[in-house]
Amino acid sequence: MKTTVEQMLMQKGRDVWTISPNATVMEALKLMAEKNVGALVVTHDDEVVGIISERDYARKVVLRNKASINTKVKEIMTEKVYYVGPKTTAEECMTLTVQQNIRHLPVLKNGDLVGLVSIGDVVKAVIREQETEIGQLSDYISGKYI
Repeated sequence: MKTTVEQMLMQKGRDVWTISPNATVMEALKLMAEKNVGALVVTHDDEVVGIISERDYARKVVLRNKASINTKVKEIMTEKVYYVGPKTTAEECMTLTVQQNIRHLPVLKNGDLVGLVSIGDVVKAVIREQETEIGQLSDYISGKYI
């Protein structure tokens, strides 16, 4: 059975942390540290407008000698956001993250932000699927189903 995003969210929880594009990078870093997450969804008027991640910070602030205290989230966030829905499978998420070289996928249901899955969540789901399939094949080969 294919694992869906809905199932992943039921296991990990639906908490998703957001920040305004006008917040400072320092505020974003503090929120990420407080919530122990690697990315925040950037929203404006309840609409997803980007994602800011530790990767964005490292590449667009630290390596460019910018100051986190004066730099706005909108200056460094990733604006092109790839989304998934609750019925998207873990395998489809894996394909999308690999093809687009991204690590976080906001989950939208009827246009509303209902969660966030990371590459780690996806890998765990795919591994569970494979372990189940291997177990079933082993049982079949050993005659357990006869």
